[in-house]
Amino acid sequence: MDRARRFPSRRRLLQGAALAAVPAALLPAPRASAGPRAVDYPLAESVPASTSNYTAANRPSTYPVDYVIVHVTQETYADALAIFQNPAKKVSSHYVVRSKDGHIAQCVRERNVGWHAGNWDYNTRSIGIEHEGWVDQPEYFTDAMYEQSALLTSAICIKYGIPKDRDHIIGHVEVPGTDHTDPGPHWDWTRYIRLVNDA
Repeated sequence: MDRARRFPSRRRLLQGAALAAVPAALLPAPRASAGPRAVDYPLAESVPASTSNYTAANRPSTYPVDYVIVHVTQETYADALAIFQNPAKKVSSHYVVRSKDGHIAQCVRERNVGWHAGNWDYNTRSIGIEHEGWVDQPEYFTDAMYEQSALLTSAICIKYGIPKDRDHIIGHVEVPGTDHTDPGPHWDWTRYIRLVNDA
């Protein structure tokens, strides 16, 4: 056997040493292994709620999905996520949309029942979307928030065959038996439904 073939060349050794000196942060990220998706909506980040804060299910087999319910957090984006991750809170929504850039976190998988509507029947038949902000501070309802939320709602409506109208895309305030007022008088429903239909 040729001796030159058994040992790496000096050049190969130097290249290997140089590569070993490169910080890991500069190297390309390894590909994620193929496994179950952590989100149902491809543009969302997975930020799971505590399993104590929703009901595991197999929707739409166990319950039909007929509504999208629009909420306003009355908290910051980060605080809303922390509340959903706290097992003592007994509350969760499927998604949270950040005000400044429309970034979306998925907290509960769509197949599961989020505890967001304050009405069990509506919880079982809906996807809840929280929006960062306060009902009396319309500056939180940014263009980015409306646009990204509308894309999400449109995708949910298409997936479950939900009509893209105000009978099926409702505010928390419209859920029977609720004492909540969100999304409040500053939420622009005309604009939102138009964006959902244009998506």
